[in-house]
Amino acid sequence: MSAVSESVVRQEVVGRVLHVVLDRPPANALGAPIIEGLTAVADTLERDDTVKVAVISSAIDGIFAAGADIKQMGTLDPESFAGYRDALRAPVERINRCGKPTIAAIDGLALGGGLELSMACTLRFATAASKVGLPEVKLGLIPGAGGTQRLPLLVGRGRALEIMLSGRSVPGEEALQIGLVDRLVDGDVVAEALAYAETLAAFPVTAMKAIIDCVDAVSGVPADGMQLEGELVVEMLASGEAAEGIAAFIARRPAAYA
Repeated sequence: MSAVSESVVRQEVVGRVLHVVLDRPPANALGAPIIEGLTAVADTLERDDTVKVAVISSAIDGIFAAGADIKQMGTLDPESFAGYRDALRAPVERINRCGKPTIAAIDGLALGGGLELSMACTLRFATAASKVGLPEVKLGLIPGAGGTQRLPLLVGRGRALEIMLSGRSVPGEEALQIGLVDRLVDGDVVAEALAYAETLAAFPVTAMKAIIDCVDAVSGVPADGMQLEGELVVEMLASGEAAEGIAAFIARRPAAYA
């Protein structure tokens, strides 16, 4: 892993808990440095038997991760974007399937790919001030890192459609009520997530993995759904609507869709 990736995705093992800190100002955009850093996190979770639980948090005040690197996306042709999609999906899916409990500690915005990363975790802790959402429709796009598949599993088909079609941000209290986050924390969400992780770290990894595997067997993400999402997000990027949406976002103006 490069020095840049090490600085923007820091790993610290305390006891049996891996604490991952995202630190790519201003918004933890999920570009190449964070993708490389998340790949290293997946390596640790898969290879380090001393690690039993992981917590993912942010060093940036008010932001967990605000999604893809839109400026970078605006420079990509469909083939290059497909490569970016696969590069982001790979560590996210590995973290999801590592067999160890993972907790996203959200204090602020978790949007687009940031929410997709948190939904790939086993649990999500958040503050009341947090806002989460999948706003890709506003860019003429769709979520591309599992969002269209995991959101319905967490909140149900109707709520998932309403959230994605509107592109709105869901406040922390509502996110708890609908099952998008699992615990609302009044205070230091990172400290609470780490304390909870320490509790889990006292239990056998084999038992925790078996529980996760059994639940995933009932409610896991279907492979055909992921494939369809992956194909359609590339199609959307190639459309004129996405070009207009991205250009409007970069120029900070309203998009003018047909």
